[in-house]
Amino acid sequence: MVSLYMSFCDHFNQILNVIQYFLLLIQHCLSAETVVYRIFYCLNRIGNGLLSLRELKRGNLLDSLRHADDEEDINKVLRYFSYEHFYVIYCKFWELDTDHDFFIDKENLIKYGNHALTYRIVDRIFSEVPRKFTSKIPGKMCYEDFVHFILSEEDKSSEPSQDYWFKCIDLDGNGILTHIELQYFFEEQLHRMECMAQEPVLFEDILCQLVDMIGPEDDTFFTIKDFRRCKLSGHFFNVLFNLNKFMAFESRDPFLIRQMREEPSLTDWDRFARREYIRLAMEEDGEDASNASGDVWDESLESPF
Repeated sequence: MVSLYMSFCDHFNQILNVIQYFLLLIQHCLSAETVVYRIFYCLNRIGNGLLSLRELKRGNLLDSLRHADDEEDINKVLRYFSYEHFYVIYCKFWELDTDHDFFIDKENLIKYGNHALTYRIVDRIFSEVPRKFTSKIPGKMCYEDFVHFILSEEDKSSEPSQDYWFKCIDLDGNGILTHIELQYFFEEQLHRMECMAQEPVLFEDILCQLVDMIGPEDDTFFTIKDFRRCKLSGHFFNVLFNLNKFMAFESRDPFLIRQMREEPSLTDWDRFARREYIRLAMEEDGEDASNASGDVWDESLESPF
């Protein structure tokens, strides 16, 4: 019986080693894929999946490659190649993909950012208006689609993000955002404020703020060119469909303001990824300590890899 038990343990350990090896391969493959998705997100503005020489020259990929070649710590290469950035993206995807079929549906995405987004904006995303899904499954977002979403959501000041959200708000696709379209999306925000016992803000007052914020050439509508000239485009979109970020901006968090002043070279995405990586690392350390002190393994605490 002892020899049988030892044989079983040996086979079991071999199986575990094989599983860990394949998980490691998957991890590195996903990391490489994420780098590619980020490059195409930033450079391939046409969205045809093919990088032109013009796009390559206009972008910062070559400089980023030189930086990656010279830098020993890949996490210091914030453009495209940071492993920490990949880890944050994938963990966010893993948290939402509750059945781990590698797809996300509307009900999954609505939970993003502690239910920060409105149903109306999520509907627009899944209508594939800002970008056609590559999942090929109706009503399902794959990992590549999620990469485009999270980069757009966490840095709304970038041009790809402005294009993404502009298309979402542009209900009739005519290239301009009218006051009626803005009101349609703000209605749900107003309802959410009332449900949270927040002091409601009339749309007329919000509209005046948005016009002052962007400074459009024509006060009766907004164009994508108006957003290119403005540094507050992120707040414009948050007002319409992300209540958590809208309220955070209104409260003027002094810690976030100080961070922006001390490190102006960092993008909103860089700051988000740093905060999330620290949070995830602390959670993982806490889970390791909990597992070490107990005899029962909780599968729900497993990391995505």
